[in-house]
Parts: sequence; structure tokens; C-alpha cells
Amino acid sequence: MSVIPVDFRAAHAHGYAASARPLSVTQLGASLYVPASRLDLAQIAQGQKPLSVRSLIFCTEDALHERDLESALRRLAALLPELETGSALRFIRPRNPAVLRRLLRMEGIQKIQGFVLPKVGPRSLGDWLRVWDDRYGHWLMPVLETPETFDRRQMEVLRDELEDSGLRERVLCLRIGGNDLLNLLGVRRARGATVYDTPLRSVIADLVCIFHPAGYALSAPVFERLDMPEVLAREVEADLQHGLLSKTAIHPTQIPIIEARYRVSQEDYEMASAVLCPDAAAVFKLCGTFCEPATHQRWATGILERAQVFGVAG
Repeated sequence: MSVIPVDFRAAHAHGYAASARPLSVTQLGASLYVPASRLDLAQIAQGQKPLSVRSLIFCTEDALHERDLESALRRLAALLPELETGSALRFIRPRNPAVLRRLLRMEGIQKIQGFVLPKVGPRSLGDWLRVWDDRYGHWLMPVLETPETFDRRQMEVLRDELEDSGLRERVLCLRIGGNDLLNLLGVRRARGATVYDTPLRSVIADLVCIFHPAGYALSAPVFERLDMPEVLAREVEADLQHGLLSKTAIHPTQIPIIEARYRVSQEDYEMASAVLCPDAAAVFKLCGTFCEPATHQRWATGILERAQVFGVAG
């Protein structure tokens, strides 16, 4: 497959990259998916609903019936020109590349931070790139949820294609489509089970090992049970152990549960601060733990970033 390179420097030189201010996956927090067909879409987008949310994803894909797509796109077209700067980061999930092309032509599209691209793999990346327009410096979050996701070699190909396409600087994170992947296996998690109690445990581990060393962040898949907060909390802890942040939320009640687990323990905060101290010893002991700045620096940087966004547990 041929991949179309994107010249980001040209877009920035013309002053179009208003949406591309420095941003990290940590700032997304628990990303709340919102069907773009909702009657109260404008109120949610403008922050007029009492939602404590750091990032919103307006969905025109699986959250919608095909019959509702056109009305959803009309709602977005009416909303975008009126969109005001708010505290929440806002993204759109196009249904397919044709919908992305339409969205990119809408007035006010520069007011959102970027797009969540569903079902991205080595075979589909070129379809997205053929309609991509980086004039506004939007961020991208491709979703890994196709059969190729189970194939380590194919994911390595995708990683290399992202590099070759020039998209590296535009990819905020790669999102793991847990429910789509389980559907491909004909599996649904049992009550009380986390995603790590399913066959996806090894898939997630492979994705981390493929993409993290190359500098790509990964977000955590959705937890579909709304009545088991203790299991959700346990899953978030396992997400963090795998290096996953920005868990997808499907209901506002999940957000405080997820983000409470993103708070940093006092012990981790103290160790991370000590590791990153300019005059830290090459090896030292703190809180009964062996610390070595040369090997713990990346972990420590992530801990302090989480502490800055979510705070330190008391």
C-alpha cells in the first residue's frame, strides 16, 4: 500500500495549526463518548451540562444507526461555527473516510482538537490519508479494532506506516477498541471480569511492546458495565500497570471512578521527584525501593505529569 506523506511544516508556516497546541494523552483523562445525534449535543459541547469531563468524543460511527448519520452531521455543521472555547477538549469520530472529508470542509472545524479514526489498520490507513487535510493541525487518535490487531506482525507494519506517513507528530495516542476486538472473538466479558481476564490481555501487552518504545501512547478500552464501579476501578489499576491512560468512558458516572485512580500515590510522587532531581545519585534507596534515574526516568516523568493533572492522593 502506498502511503501519502503529509507536510506538517508547510501548514504550520501558514499559521493554520491553531488546534495543535502542546497536548499530551494525560490531559484527556477519561474521554467521554457522546453520540453526535443527541438532541442536547450543543449543550454538552458548549459545557452547559453539569459534566465534569476533560475530553469529549462526538461519535458518528458505532454509536449511531446509519439512518441517523445525516441528522448527526447536520447537528455538527450547525454546532461548529458557534463552538466557544471551553475547558473540555473536543474530538469527532467520523464514521468513515468519506465522512471525515465532509467534516474537514465544515465551517468551524478548526475549533475542535482533532479526530478519532475508527478501525485503522495497515490496509485502511491509506484510505484515511487520501482525504486527510492538516491545514488546522488537528490531532489524530487512530483506533486499533480490526482483525489485524491480533497479528503482531501487522501491528508492526502499521507502526512503520505511521512513521513513513509523517503522522507521528499528529498522533496523540492510539485507542484500543476493546469491545470491537472481543466481538471479533465472539466473546463478551463476564460480570465481575476485567478486560485483562479475557484473551485481550495478551493483545494489549503486545500493543504496548510494539508502540510504546516507538513513542506512541495507548489509551485503555471501555468498561461496559455501569453497575460495577469496584471492577472498573480494578481494571483502571491494571490499565496503569500496562502503561495505558485516557480510558474511554461511556457514561459520566464512570469518569470520577477512572480519574480517581489516575491520582498519584504520595510514595510514587516522592520517588519520581527524587529520580528526576538534577543531583540525584546514580543509584539510591527510597521508600524501601531501589531507584536508578537512568532506568526509571520515563516512568518518573509520567508520574509527575499525572500528578500535575490529577493530583496526589492524600
